[in-house]
Amino acid sequence: MGVFSVASAPLKLGKRVATSRLVESLVTPNPIERYVELFDPGWARDDVRAEIVAVVHQTSRSVTLTLRPNANWRGFSAGQHVGVGVRVDGVLHTRMYSPASSALRDDGLIELTVSEHSGGTVSRHLIQNARRGMVVPLTQAEGEFVLPSPRPGSVLLISGGSGITPVMSMLRTLCDENDQRPITFLHYARTPADQLYAEVLDELAENHGNLRVLTAFTRAPGGNVNGRFSMRHLKAAGVGPGCETFACGPGSLVEAVESVWSKHAIKTPLHVERFTPPPPVKITAKPRGKLLFARSGLAVKNSGESILTQAEAAGLRPTSGCRMGICHTCIVRVDAGSVRHLHTGEVKDVAGETVQICVNAPVGDVAIEL
Repeated sequence: MGVFSVASAPLKLGKRVATSRLVESLVTPNPIERYVELFDPGWARDDVRAEIVAVVHQTSRSVTLTLRPNANWRGFSAGQHVGVGVRVDGVLHTRMYSPASSALRDDGLIELTVSEHSGGTVSRHLIQNARRGMVVPLTQAEGEFVLPSPRPGSVLLISGGSGITPVMSMLRTLCDENDQRPITFLHYARTPADQLYAEVLDELAENHGNLRVLTAFTRAPGGNVNGRFSMRHLKAAGVGPGCETFACGPGSLVEAVESVWSKHAIKTPLHVERFTPPPPVKITAKPRGKLLFARSGLAVKNSGESILTQAEAAGLRPTSGCRMGICHTCIVRVDAGSVRHLHTGEVKDVAGETVQICVNAPVGDVAIEL
């Protein structure tokens, strides 16, 4: 790359640079990459960013984005998730989404489908505002909900609602591998109008004789099976010896699948991922103590809620992602005190350690680096 000269840059760059943004950069000390970003927002020395190259609305409550990551992107395994950042009202929000594309896609693009949900600041913003040419920050892929290697003798994929995305990636990856092992895909949607990837699934089933696709609608007639997941549905899917099952979706679906496995003592491996957090452990003890935000100099009475929730109520804006304890975006150092994990109820002295503030609550007096 040649030497960059602001003075010699043409006044029109195809995509107009806002004058105020350029002037601000010239009077503020910045590394050289900061100036380059003004003219190429997708460029970054270390960070992962991606340009949106296609926007499709499969349903009225979703948007499917195709993104071209920059050279810092290290790829992903089918089933993993990535953090996507958007700035809303001047605040950067990050949420986790699972790519729905094959991990073997040869053009380097990744596909994310975002569905709207109650209180979803990021999902609502992307559904309403995502456009071609937008550049968004990404995190590297992470997560252990992935296909094993070597591949199992057969695969059952179960999904509900937007939980279809990681298992869709698994399915597409298996198809790209030309894997001839039996694959069954069982998907739950409210109505036919809410079903994501219906045409893609039909096309894959037509082109791959080893694939069976079953659909179920929970609020409308039709589908290959009726109602919510049950042993009857599992029998319809035909799980046999050597099969591994991967289930992802709302907590109610995952809990139903786990219940069938437990009740019927099913021995075939089951891998699950929830798109909603498990219910918090009920705590009867009254919250006590104060929560001190050491860097900000603020102190609040401990409400018993997560550290993240209490920080936001105090007017702070700590970095967060999934808010479910999955993405590890909200890790912060604790200077003193103990915390309770909201999912397990475990209490631990964590002075000098880091914790995920979205799933931990203070126990007594706690000081945290925020």
